[in-house]
Order: sequence, then C-alpha cells, then structure tokens
Amino acid sequence: MATPWKLADHPRLGKGKVVGVVVLDGWGEAPPDPFNCIHVADTPTMDALKKGAPERWRLIKAHGTAVGLPTDDDMGNSEVGHNALGAGQIYAQGAKLVDLALASGKIYEGEGFKYIQQSFETGTLHLIGLLSDGGVHSRIDQLQLLLKGASEHGAKRIRVHILTDGRDVLDGSSVAFVETLENDLAKLREKGVDARVASGGGRMYVTMDRYENDWQVLKRGWDAQVLGEAPHKFQNALDAVKTLREVPKANDQYLPPFVVVDESGKPVGPIMDGDAVVTFNFRADRMVMLAKALEYETFDKFDRVRFPKIRYAGMLQYDGELKLPSHYLVAPPEIERTSGEYLAHNGIRTYACSETVKFGHVTFFWNGNRSGYFNPNLENYEEIPSDSGIPFNEQPKMKAMEVAEKAKDAILSGKYDQVRVNIPNGDMVGHTGDLEATIIGCMAADEAVKIILDAIEQVGGIFVVTADHGNAEDMAKRDKSRKPIRDKNGNVQPLTSHTLNPVPIAIGGPGLASGARFRKDLTDAGLANVAATVMNLHGFEAPDHYEPTLIEVSAAPYLSASSADRT
Repeated sequence: MATPWKLADHPRLGKGKVVGVVVLDGWGEAPPDPFNCIHVADTPTMDALKKGAPERWRLIKAHGTAVGLPTDDDMGNSEVGHNALGAGQIYAQGAKLVDLALASGKIYEGEGFKYIQQSFETGTLHLIGLLSDGGVHSRIDQLQLLLKGASEHGAKRIRVHILTDGRDVLDGSSVAFVETLENDLAKLREKGVDARVASGGGRMYVTMDRYENDWQVLKRGWDAQVLGEAPHKFQNALDAVKTLREVPKANDQYLPPFVVVDESGKPVGPIMDGDAVVTFNFRADRMVMLAKALEYETFDKFDRVRFPKIRYAGMLQYDGELKLPSHYLVAPPEIERTSGEYLAHNGIRTYACSETVKFGHVTFFWNGNRSGYFNPNLENYEEIPSDSGIPFNEQPKMKAMEVAEKAKDAILSGKYDQVRVNIPNGDMVGHTGDLEATIIGCMAADEAVKIILDAIEQVGGIFVVTADHGNAEDMAKRDKSRKPIRDKNGNVQPLTSHTLNPVPIAIGGPGLASGARFRKDLTDAGLANVAATVMNLHGFEAPDHYEPTLIEVSAAPYLSASSADRT
C-alpha cells in the first residue's frame, strides 16, 4: 500500500506562519583565524543569531556520511547538501553510489554505458583517471570492476590513461598500483581483449587541475591522451613510472606526462574519432576541466589541435548546474518523497529563488534531482541572472541583494507559506581563493540575511538560516598541525575547496512558538534533519522515514538570552 501524502498536524506547533528558509552557500563554522573570512568579515546578523538565543542556534554536519558520502573524510558539496536539505533522508552519493551500481550490475544497464557501448564494435574504450586506492577521487577496485564489466559487455580494445597519486596515498605507491593494473590488463589480453596502458602522468602536473587554476595541466594531459604526444616515451607503464621516479626530487604527484609506444615508436592509444572515453574518478572537482575539454565544441582554453568525435561519459555527472558531462555511467540517486513534494500535497505555497549559479540547487537538487514544479498552482521559482564573464572575486557581492529583495517581496506579498533562497557568495567567491573578496562576499550575504529576517519580522513569521557545506570559513591550506602552509615567498597558500567543517542552523522569528528550541539529544545531526524541522515549523509532523527533527517544544515558556538576563 502506498504511503499517504497527508501529513499529521503537529500537536504543539500551529499552521499559517510564513517560513523563510535561507541557505548560505559555503558558510561553515571554524575557530577564529585571519583566514576565516566569515570571522574577519563584519557579519552582525549572523553574529546576533549565534549569540542571541543559544537554544535556537547549533551546528550540524554537512559532509561525509551525514550527506550520503562514503566516509567522513569526504567534503560536502552543494549538490549533495541540497539533496539532503530537501529530502530529509540520507541517500548514497559519490563513491557509494558507484559501488552499488557496480555490485548490482546496474551500471551496464544505464543510458550512459549504452551510449559509450556504441563505440565498442569499431572503436577503442579509453579510461582516464586517478590510479589509487585513496578513495578520495577514485578507487582502483572500481576501475578493475569496470575493466572486467566493459570487456564482458563488448569492449574489444581498451586503453587506460593513468594519473599517479601520492597525495591521498603514500608517495611511491604508484609502482604497486601500476603492477596491479598491468596484471589485470595481461589477463584481459589472454581472453582476447586488446587492453593496455596508453599514457600517464602525475595528478598535480597532468590533467587533474581544478577551478580553472592552470589550463596547462590539462594541456599536458590532452597532448598525451588525445594526441599521443609527451616528452617521455616508454614501451610499458611500469618502466615509465619506475624510470621517471628515479629523477632527483621526483614524486608521484608531479610525474611528467608519458606515452606508451610500440616497437616502432608509435603511440599505442591516442584518442581518435569514433572512440569512447570514460573518466572514472567519482569526485567531481578535478574532472570538470577535462570534461569541458572533451565535450565543448567551442572550447578555447588551450589549443586542442584535434577535437576527436567521441562518445564521452563521466563515472558520475560532475557538475549538475552545467549538466557536465551530458552522459554519465552512474545516475544521481533516485530520491523520493522529498519535503517539497510532501508540502505541495499539503497545500503549502512555496517561492524559491537564487541567482543562476545556485538556482538549480534551491529547486532541482532540493527537490531530489527533479526538474519543474510538483504543483504549478502552489509553487513559483525565480532565477536572478548571475554576472557572466566577470570573475566572482571582481564582483563579490554577486546578486545577494537582488535575491534578498525578491525574497522580501515574496514574504510581504502574503502569497506564500514558504520562501526559500540560496545566497551563493561564501562558496562562489570562496572558490577564487581571494580573501579580501570573500570577506566582502560574506558581508553581502549577511546583509541579505538581514533583509529577509526583517521581512519575516514584519509578517510575524518564522525563519530557518543554515548552510549546505563549509568554504569561506577556512581559506588557507594547512599542515597536519593546522598551521597555514606558506610558499617559498612566505605567502600563505590559499585553500579554494570546500571543507569538512559543520555548518550553523538558527531558528527564530515572532511566529515561532515560545517553547520551541533545539533538542540536545541529536549530537550527530546533519543537513538531512532540516527537512523534518521545516515541516514542524509549518505545523506538520514529519513522515516516520525522515531523519528526526532538530526541534522540540517544551510546555514551559521559552526565555531568550536577553529576557533570561532580566529575571
């Protein structure tokens, strides 16, 4: 029997109050520090939420297993963060999703695999990725299963383009990983599959750049993988790695690019027209640039010399906003019965808004990777165009004020029960590594929150302010003792990635019941607990299969910090 959509009324929280839900993108909590841009920035609104009512402010987890990623060493991101915020449930993401797809064989039944399979009869299957068991970007056991499965599903000619690690695993371990791979490829050759390593290089010098930091890293990889050109040529990958590691100060991360050639010196596996290519990393950040080079016809970041007509798929889709790549072997999780769908079934009128770079997060990802409305009569989604062609650190205020003004208008209009926004500054400006710009971005985000909370105050509503993952709160690369790492000139190396830090959540507003406060028993709560919380604030009990609500309502009247001081 299907689970009913009708939600039970909450016994202590009434209906009819406007609930403003604000997601600050890339806004984590970390100790005060000169490289904590949120701490350095003047953020009176967020500071007041933290200091004003201790029972209505807390931290929640936004990374690792709390958002469905395999381990707590996995940083959260905007896509899985908004999935968890909207779904109220924890779904397998990233590597975990790939493991399930490989174990069940579903990976070979999906559209992505069927797409690349069309090249198997006459073309070569190329697999590009990090050769490591580090589990941060890829895992060698997933590559091994994919090699076996692809050969069993018709791949007759396979070329692997390896990137050595030494960052997530011990330096020097590349030799053992190459030996393992070469043994597997030899077994495939015994079965009649022409399988070889075609090229390689160290991950930090070849292919795996991120955030468009240095396109030359991509070009080195492109030249080896696609053109079959590199400064070093070897007849097998094991000789290549062993020989290149003998150079003074050589290490796995920075091995120069090499190609494998036959007896006549001809490269054994350049990517050609009609071939299939799979990037087998499951983590997105260091695959996006390569995906652009492989997929975009109008690409202009370096001279590709040749742009082969290939069938390309990522292990996963690496950028949900850019829909990149357009084909992927493992689909995002099938998320069902999201909070948005429940609330639409229960008559809640919703307005959602952000600027272009995060609009999909507050709609598509929030709604469980689903496009469109659940009920167009009850929902209105509005996108503010982001600045285009201008780096975010040059316009760090982004469209925070415009998004806030739209939210304010929606709150004051009386047309909506929920007004939901994403303020992107902490994340998008944080990714640039520009401290001064990120501080300005955090101040703008704080101003935007004030505009929204003031509107909630005016209508007697309720607010929930939270974030999807960390970023702007730690902008320095650090050593194991947490001290900032400096370059040879003494400058602190900027950290442009997300973090493992928890994020804040605050509730309040004149419409919030006086006895409502955060529970103390959910010490490990995460983003997935927010959906049940928001449902409660709308006056409903959450479904039983949701992660538990963060709030409780005591019979005794709630005292704010200021009123408690007066008693």
